Amino acid sequence: MHFATLGPADSNHALVLSRYLEARDLTDSHVSLIDDFPSAFSALVAGHYDYLLQVSAHFSHADCVGQFMHRAWPVDTFIAPSRPLALVARCDVTSPRSVLRQPATRFYTDLSDWQEIDAATIVEALTRLRAGEADAAIVAADALSTHADELTCLQQLGPALDVWVLYASRPLTDGSSPRQPSNPLILNYSTTLTRHFAISRGQDK
Repeated sequence: MHFATLGPADSNHALVLSRYLEARDLTDSHVSLIDDFPSAFSALVAGHYDYLLQVSAHFSHADCVGQFMHRAWPVDTFIAPSRPLALVARCDVTSPRSVLRQPATRFYTDLSDWQEIDAATIVEALTRLRAGEADAAIVAADALSTHADELTCLQQLGPALDVWVLYASRPLTDGSSPRQPSNPLILNYSTTLTRHFAISRGQDK
């Protein structure tokens, strides 16, 4: 099977997908790390991937859901923590005023006194911070140990607990009724998803 999610390799998306594949015993699957979700959704519905994982907090989520309605189908959802985050500053800046942040993290702490600069991912935020494009950034907290000589911690933010959605180019079932608590599909959900994966294995690309 072929899964895709947002890269690079040390992104939250890549981390959560690897944990998901391990939990589902799907570690033999092929994984592609993509640059942006709109293009990845187009590739999914064109048959280039079997599954695409996206966090619901991503700034493109609502647009992708609307644009690809009835073509990209949610087949699984789950709650998972991100890597612990931190607001960090460059050690060579005495009074940090500008901050790089991925749009989904912009409310994780009060940034009202900061000049905010968009970054596509927290990984990009770290790269651009180290290149001197801003005074501070919201990044993975482990950057503080990896780049201890460059960065100082302003605030530990901890992990974000997000809802993640796995999409496919075909629906989970061929039924159209909503899943209410009385619907037996609720009881058979795990079996239905396992069958979906099995069919995808048979159509492996």
